[in-house]
Amino acid sequence: MPRRRTSSSSSSTGSSTGSPSTPRNRTPQPVRIRRRSFGDFVKAFFAFVALLVLVVGVPGALAVSVGWPLPHGVPELEWLQKPITTGTFLNILTVIVWLAWAQFTACVLVEIKAAVSGIGVPGRVPGSGPSQLLARQLVAALLLVGATAASLTPGLSQLGHDMEGNQRGTVAAAQQTPGGGLFAQQQEQAASTAAALAEQAAGAAAHADAGGSASKADDTKYYRIQPPEGRHHDSLWEIAERHLGDGRRYKEIFDLNKDRVQPDGSKLSEASLIRPGWIMEMPGDARGGDLVEMPEASGGSAAQQQIHDYGRSGDHAQGGGAQQGGGAQQGGGAGQVSLPEQRPAPDQRTGHQEQHQQHATSTNAASDAFGLPQALVGAPLLAAGLLGALGRRRRQALWQSAFGAVGGRRGMEPPTPTGDAADAQDALLVGADPEGVRLLDRSLRGLAASLAAESRPLPTVYATWLSNNGDLHLQLAQPSGNPPAPWQLGQDQTFWMLARTDAEQYEDVDAAAPYPGLVSLGTMDDSRLLLNLESVPGIVSLSGSEADRAAVFASVAAELATNGWSDRMTITLVGFGEDLTPLAPNRLRHLEGIDDLVETMEAETRQRRGALGAAGHDSVLTGRTGPAQHTRWAPHLVLLAAEPSADDAIKLAELAADASRLGIGYLVGTESGDLPGAAWEMEITGQGKLLAPLLGLELDAQLLPVPLQRAVVELFVESDPEREPQGPATAPPFLVDVSEQGRPAVYARLVGPYEIIGLDTPDGDRSALLHEALALLLLHREGVHPRVLSSALWPRGVTDDVREALLDRLRAWLGTDPDGSPRLRTDSTGRLTLAKTVVSDLDVLRSLYHEATQGRGVDSRAVRGRLLTDALVLVRGPLLADRPEGRYRWLTHEIIDAQLPLLVADIGLALSEFHLVKDRAEKAIEALGAALNSAPGDERLWHELLRATHATGDTDRLQALAADLITRSGARGLPPRTEALLDELLPTWRNGVAAVG
Repeated sequence: MPRRRTSSSSSSTGSSTGSPSTPRNRTPQPVRIRRRSFGDFVKAFFAFVALLVLVVGVPGALAVSVGWPLPHGVPELEWLQKPITTGTFLNILTVIVWLAWAQFTACVLVEIKAAVSGIGVPGRVPGSGPSQLLARQLVAALLLVGATAASLTPGLSQLGHDMEGNQRGTVAAAQQTPGGGLFAQQQEQAASTAAALAEQAAGAAAHADAGGSASKADDTKYYRIQPPEGRHHDSLWEIAERHLGDGRRYKEIFDLNKDRVQPDGSKLSEASLIRPGWIMEMPGDARGGDLVEMPEASGGSAAQQQIHDYGRSGDHAQGGGAQQGGGAQQGGGAGQVSLPEQRPAPDQRTGHQEQHQQHATSTNAASDAFGLPQALVGAPLLAAGLLGALGRRRRQALWQSAFGAVGGRRGMEPPTPTGDAADAQDALLVGADPEGVRLLDRSLRGLAASLAAESRPLPTVYATWLSNNGDLHLQLAQPSGNPPAPWQLGQDQTFWMLARTDAEQYEDVDAAAPYPGLVSLGTMDDSRLLLNLESVPGIVSLSGSEADRAAVFASVAAELATNGWSDRMTITLVGFGEDLTPLAPNRLRHLEGIDDLVETMEAETRQRRGALGAAGHDSVLTGRTGPAQHTRWAPHLVLLAAEPSADDAIKLAELAADASRLGIGYLVGTESGDLPGAAWEMEITGQGKLLAPLLGLELDAQLLPVPLQRAVVELFVESDPEREPQGPATAPPFLVDVSEQGRPAVYARLVGPYEIIGLDTPDGDRSALLHEALALLLLHREGVHPRVLSSALWPRGVTDDVREALLDRLRAWLGTDPDGSPRLRTDSTGRLTLAKTVVSDLDVLRSLYHEATQGRGVDSRAVRGRLLTDALVLVRGPLLADRPEGRYRWLTHEIIDAQLPLLVADIGLALSEFHLVKDRAEKAIEALGAALNSAPGDERLWHELLRATHATGDTDRLQALAADLITRSGARGLPPRTEALLDELLPTWRNGVAAVG
């Protein structure tokens, strides 16, 4: 009788020192595999009958009842001109049925081949979505109880067992991600075939022992990697934990099998990724029911021969025997994610390295002297996303205010944050790395475009690493060949690498974001990990205290909602985060309970499966190449903070079994860390460490604690364009005395070319840096944090002594007021401020407009006209028109580029109205023309110019202005409101356009 290497039998055959008891399998247990029922056999019978009827019965019936439907020779022209009879119509239908039968038969053959081979996913028959789905279900139902169920494990098509024998192998089955329908059937098949492999191969080994073979190699035990479910792979850590009693011994397994040729021709080069069907030689003290011994050299099945050949490769490669135990080991982590190898850094640090050092320096300062939130300072991608979204929100509020969308807020100045909100904003300014976000986005879209040009699919990416030298590493789920240039292969076939210098050559391309589900989790050895949440083969679980989990969930939600490397997505927050929705109302949605979530996701899972099948795509990745599908294949990421019940966890596991193919990801919180169906498990500690031992990761976690969440959300709420106005319109942050007595000591002209009056020009190369620092301070009269100033001037990093030296020079340059007080000061919060005697033309411009519309000009028409005219004279061009290239990059974080054109437009409109009241149309046109020089895109100015021109009574002039507007609008055409105004003022304008055309 064949004997198996189980824990019970091992005790008598192991080493003399004794055998440890079989270790408890601590792998998360998804769904208990049920025994086959009578209903399964009924389904299999009907599936067999259906296949027999469709594959054999249909052609037989057609051959008997209709016969050959096509002409027996080449038809002549006279035959083609005959009327269509009933017989002809039936022959056409018969041909269509034959074609449909051929397509379905091809689908059946493809599905059977895939089931027998057990490696990879079935090929797709073109244009056969529903047909191939039906074939897949019928074949699976038939194989469920048939002897050929063993064929679902690679290389086992020759094995067959009775029903009871097929119930063994529960350890292997426990690793399958649960699913519904077809996926549950595949779980049972995987479980039974694992037992089949163990039974047959162990029997062969026993037979070899009986024949007198007692060599050490014959006692070596092997484990075969189980087939995946939803691309879920075994991990060496789990195998070591089950069979060696300690997951940390995975390195011993890795050493025994490294660089040995596997049955599919590939090699194990990284402990971080193993593939189904591979064979793992195990240390001598391994225990477990799904291990087998060395089979005979010949006379066995294909699986036995593969194991024997693999054992021989070990003898050859390792000098006649496997080495037991472990010394110093090489390799990556124990899961699907591992740290990439770093290129040697040059002597001079790259910009990314310098910026990383600056972030680190800022982080230390934040916790010691400067009081900025460390969580944002040390999260460059999160900070960049939040800062960009906040800027867009404030610009939207400005435009809506300018166009009267919210009453009483026209000309509104954005509220100046205070307290924790001010600290949060400063931390965003210091920590943000918009250049890194831009490079990441362009690199990924460029890769997608290159693959599409080569008609290659996007590879499944588990993670992305941003290394300390600025390189980008993609870790793939499986080897996908050589990447397109300038990408290169990394440390092995599962890594694609792009050097920062090559990334900087990418430009914007019209391609959908290929991996929008990437999200930062933290750093490890100065490299930042972004997990591709939508590609995880199942649920990602997060354990730890409730507060620590909440900080991780909030960070993930905030970055997903605002990141710059995605197009559109849906992020569902369950059990937390209702107050986070202001960050991105179009992306974030909140559900109260898990019942609503399950109902919602069941419907969406069905819809996505159907959409993919109808489109003929294997997964959302194939739907993101070719013509960009920016919305159709947008990811849906679910963040569930509270631990679900056992029943709810099983429902979620079933939904997540196929989620990675559908672009759906699940991050679920748990108290215990034991969540059914979890593919990857993580734990957040009270010390801010994010641990994932099965993945080989120990990260410094990226967190967003509750107090910081509130401060960030406050910034967004205060900038909400739909928020009701609170009190009167906000006054400018700094009002100057616009009378003759208010002449400043230092006057800077920022609106147009940059000039400074009242100070000597600094000598040497430091002049440009001092001018830039002064400009930043002038644009922020409320004060600038020293760390924000240094981050703006040196975005790649700077040391404290260099920053302090600059501030000393800036104080000396600005000098002191007559009373001896310095013009560069530090307020009670530590922020740098300027004295009131240091003024810019932008300060004067704001003050003149405020005084004309809310001050003395309200009661005096003459004063209002003079103030508005003086204000418009100050406008000499765009802000800092002659700034040198490469400097003043911090302006991209500012909204002054939106504020200044709106302010100029408001002044021009007010002055035009002032003149039109007295029928001075030409004066109004002159004022509007001056405003349009600085705000050419403001539709309000063009409308007022049309009205002023109409007031002159010159129809030809009005017609010429209409033609100029049409030319400026280009292919987009005139805005609807402009067309309506022209219809009112010049009904014949369309005729003029047609004549010109």
